[in-house]
Amino acid sequence: MLKRVLIANRGEIAVRIIRECMDCGVEPVAVYSIADEQALHRILAEKSVCIGSPRPQDSYLNMENIIAAAVATGCDGIHPGFGFLSENSRFAQACMDAGLKFIGPAPQVIEAMGNKSKARALMKKNGVPVVPGSDGTVASAAEAAAVAEVIGYPVLFKASAGGGGRGMRKVMEAAEAEAMFQAASLEAESCFGDGSIYVEKLIEHPRHIEFQILADSFGNVIHLGERDCSIQRRNQKLLEESPAWGIDEAIREQMGQAAVKAAQAAGYENAGTIEFVVDRDGNFYFIEMNTRIQVEHPVTEMVTGVNLVREQLRIASGLPLSMKQEDVKLTGHAIECRITAEKITEDFAPCPGRVDFIHFPAGNGVRVDSPLYTGCEISPFYDSMIAKVIVYGQTRLDAIRKMRRALEEMVITGVESTLPLQHLILFQQDFLRGNYNTGFMEENMEVLVQVYLEAGGEQGDGKSLS
Repeated sequence: MLKRVLIANRGEIAVRIIRECMDCGVEPVAVYSIADEQALHRILAEKSVCIGSPRPQDSYLNMENIIAAAVATGCDGIHPGFGFLSENSRFAQACMDAGLKFIGPAPQVIEAMGNKSKARALMKKNGVPVVPGSDGTVASAAEAAAVAEVIGYPVLFKASAGGGGRGMRKVMEAAEAEAMFQAASLEAESCFGDGSIYVEKLIEHPRHIEFQILADSFGNVIHLGERDCSIQRRNQKLLEESPAWGIDEAIREQMGQAAVKAAQAAGYENAGTIEFVVDRDGNFYFIEMNTRIQVEHPVTEMVTGVNLVREQLRIASGLPLSMKQEDVKLTGHAIECRITAEKITEDFAPCPGRVDFIHFPAGNGVRVDSPLYTGCEISPFYDSMIAKVIVYGQTRLDAIRKMRRALEEMVITGVESTLPLQHLILFQQDFLRGNYNTGFMEENMEVLVQVYLEAGGEQGDGKSLS
C-alpha cells in the first residue's frame, strides 16, 4: 500500500479520505487555506500544510503549492477527491513528474474524457449509444444551427470542456441559436478556459442514471450498479438513490455492459462514473464520464458493501480489484440527501456563517459525511455543501422512512440550509411512486416552497414540515 497520501481537497470528502487512510494504515496529510485553519479535515490529520489564502486559485487550485507540500512531507501519493483539481490532466501529470502517485486515471485519460465532444466520438466508435448531435465541436452559431436543423429542435449547446451544467444552453428554436451559442461559449471560456461548443439533441426531462466503475492496472473493469440522480436544480443534484427505481432489468443489464465497455474504451484505471440519460421510451444514451470519485458514492457503498475509497487506495498501490463482476450484489436500497448552506426562498443564495449548534442523526442504517462541528465557520469562498445524509433500508419505502426520520432528527442552527426542502421531497407523491425525472424540481419547486413557508419556514427542524 501507499505509505503517506496528501489529500488535495477540503470539506467532507477530505474528511472521508483522511478517515479511510487511517483505517488502511496510510498516513494522511491535509492541506488547507487560511480560511480553513480550523476546518475539521485539518484538525483530523496528524500532518497539515497551509497552501495559501482563501481564494481557491491561491490554495486548492494552486498546483505548485500542493505538489510542494506533498514532496516536503514525504508523501508518495495524492488523492484529489472531487472538484478542484480532481479532473485536471495537468495536475495529474505534475504529480507523476514529481514522483507522486495520482490516485485516479492517467493524465491522457482525464484529458480525453474531459473533452466531452471527444469522449462522445470515442464512445460512438466503440458502440456505446450517444445522444444524436454534432461530430465534434462546431465553429460558429451558424454551424451549430445547421446541426440543429438536421437532428431537430430542441437541442443543447454544450461546452466541450464543461461540467456541472456550466457552458450549457437549451435552444428551443432556430431564432435562439445565435444568442445561446454566444452565451454558452462565453461561459465556457470563463469557467474552463475553453469556449468550444458542441451540439446535442435535448432529451426533454430524461432520467439521469449513472453507473459506478472500478478498474485496476491489470485490465480488470467492473461496474457496481447504478444511481438515479434525477432530482436536480440547475443541473446540481439534491438527492440520489440506488438502485434506480423502475428501471427494466434488461435495460439495466445493457447499461451496465455499456458502462464497462466505455471504461475499457477509455483505458480507464481507478474509480469513475459513466453517466447516461434515459428517455421516456427506455432508450439510454452516454453523456459523459466523471474521472474521479463522486459526491454520491456512499449510496453505492451502502447497497454493495464495497468501500470505494479503499478500493481507490488499493488500485493506486498497484493491487488488483478485490472482487470480480460476479461478486457484486446489490442488496436493499440507499438514499443520499446533499445538504447545502443555502436560502431556499432566495433562489438558493449561499448562506455562509457560524454554525451555532449541530446534531447529526444516527441509528441503524444512517450515515452522515460532513465537516461540520458546533462553532465551526462555513466559508463563503467554497462550495455550499455542508453535509451528506445517507440511509440504507431493506426496501425503497424503508429507506424513505428512514431518511425522513434522519432529517427530522438533524439540527443545524446559525445558518439556513436545504434540509427542510429535501424533507418535503420525501413526501411528494411522484417521488414516492418513483415517477420522476430531471424536470421534477422545475415542476414542483413552487409548491414545495409554498408548503415550506406555510409551515413557518423553520430551518433545521424537519418535524414542522411533515
